[in-house]
Amino acid sequence: MTKTFSDKASNIQRKWFIIDAANRVLGDVAVHAANLLRGKLKPTFTPHIDNGDFVVILNADKVVLTGKKEVGKKYHWFTGYVGGHHETSPKALRAAGKATKMIYDAVYGMIPKNSLGRDIYSKLRVYSGSEHPHTAQEPAAYKF
Repeated sequence: MTKTFSDKASNIQRKWFIIDAANRVLGDVAVHAANLLRGKLKPTFTPHIDNGDFVVILNADKVVLTGKKEVGKKYHWFTGYVGGHHETSPKALRAAGKATKMIYDAVYGMIPKNSLGRDIYSKLRVYSGSEHPHTAQEPAAYKF
């Protein structure tokens, strides 16, 4: 008879990974980042424990959107005031220098919406250029 393995928070070994998003499709980058953050690629994956790794995404401004999403896709948000509905397109986000928001939003949609998801989401770092301040953590390049 086999027993179901359930990992403990004290046994978690976290690593740092770098994903280069240059000339990659936004959804592909987000899926791989979400899987690393969640820990789904580890044999010790436990759904109710945050056993994922840290992820650094570089070159967010060079991520590719398929089809007509560059101008057709809309990001919505509400300020909470009357008439406070705002929307923008990925093209406008790039022009404003906020290309990292596209990746943050795509990854956020792929993780749980609870306290565990907030802990998972806090391990994501996204940068527009190819430079990052996490060299001391010795991140490994993630290939997909």
